[in-house]
Amino acid sequence: MSAPPVTEPPRLFPTQRCRDAEAVLRWLTEVAGFREHAVHREGGIATHAQLALGSSIPMIGRHRDDAHDARMGDCEARRTDALHAAVDDPDALHALVEADPVRATHYGSREFACRDPEGHLWSFGTYRPRTDGGAAPRPRE
Repeated sequence: MSAPPVTEPPRLFPTQRCRDAEAVLRWLTEVAGFREHAVHREGGIATHAQLALGSSIPMIGRHRDDAHDARMGDCEARRTDALHAAVDDPDALHALVEADPVRATHYGSREFACRDPEGHLWSFGTYRPRTDGGAAPRPRE
């Protein structure tokens, strides 16, 4: 199987449900450097948001009492997932958030973990795997 072309759009779109999607949207755009791609609101409150970080498009939505959310799970329950965002300068972002210390990893990343206003776990670092056989960018020292 050959590697897809580098210009192929993303195929994976992580999604999260939030009690207060507006607060998470503000945190991701104002603190973490994401930009709004498409935001749908009802009565001024975000119900669904597509954010952009490079070619990645994570989505957040307001928690609803419906069949889809029932399959996703309870916003209060223990979770085992986390999202990783590749950033150019994790040290600058780290200075803006309450987080674990920045650390160097055995796979060549400088990264840290923190929680957004809803408690979702995020890691931010220089690790940026590729599927085209090229080398991932090395972290700044």
